[in-house]
Amino acid sequence: MTVDEIRAPVAQDMQAVNRLIQHRLRSDVVLINQLGRYIINSGGKRLRPLQVLLAARACGYQGEDHIQLAAVIEFIHTATLLHDDVVDGSDMRRGQETANNLWGNEASVLVGDFLYSRAFQMMVEVGSMPIMDVMAGTTNTIAEGEVMQLLNVHDPDTTEENYLKVIYSKTATLFEAAGRIGALLAEKPDDVVERLADYGRHLGTAFQLVDDALDYTGQAQEIGKNVGDDLAEGKPTMPLIYAMREGSATEAALIRRAIEEGGRGQIEPIMRAVENTGAIEYTRGLATQAAEQAVACLDCLPDSPFRESMRNMALFSVERVY
Repeated sequence: MTVDEIRAPVAQDMQAVNRLIQHRLRSDVVLINQLGRYIINSGGKRLRPLQVLLAARACGYQGEDHIQLAAVIEFIHTATLLHDDVVDGSDMRRGQETANNLWGNEASVLVGDFLYSRAFQMMVEVGSMPIMDVMAGTTNTIAEGEVMQLLNVHDPDTTEENYLKVIYSKTATLFEAAGRIGALLAEKPDDVVERLADYGRHLGTAFQLVDDALDYTGQAQEIGKNVGDDLAEGKPTMPLIYAMREGSATEAALIRRAIEEGGRGQIEPIMRAVENTGAIEYTRGLATQAAEQAVACLDCLPDSPFRESMRNMALFSVERVY
């Protein structure tokens, strides 16, 4: 199952989202146009806005506001990427140079701020207080997640529980908001709204866990970033947490030192330790569980091509190699 196949039932809606994104990126400030278009057009899968479209249509929504809110979700996601890359010192994303590598940290942070503020302008235009409440809480949670991750960097004592909290705050919460918004637009009852929010939360968790695994098993040209980036940045992600817990004393000490120091100097022996301990299988197993939980949440919806695409998106999140 490809992203294009998943997108098929809302292909026209997604085209409208892309047009709106290009239109609302415009600014009198040339640098905002240049940097904004660079990151927005850099080949992302756009799963978060896709989820808004699918959830709304699966709930029977017939209006147009889902287009605007899908673009809002993408702007917020893009803003977090710009800020992430500055904090992490990344030089590659989606297979090309990061914006901060080309234009500098200052420009990336400020354009990220522009995207955040433009997203809230667009939310106000929709005029739904419940949706604005959801998105205000979501952006706050994302910011908390960024700080939590910063505190975990170079900390080999980060627990699995704490790392899952970071995953929720940094990644899953925006997926959760996308599902919730779709149901709110269709004015579904609270139980359906919560089920679709849960779908998004589980989907986002699965997606991030697979990202963690791909950092040690993927190919740079496929995953769009340098293999071992998480290790180089001193991030104790799930494969490392598990390998330290289940590996030999020598393997645990090696990983602990690498997290504390950062860098890729010990990438090969660490990748062997991750493989030998079954850490990738464990991480992917957690992702599969989360994807199955996401699919189970769809039982609140009637059968439709939109619901089927939401199911396929959950399966794609764990089967993908990029």
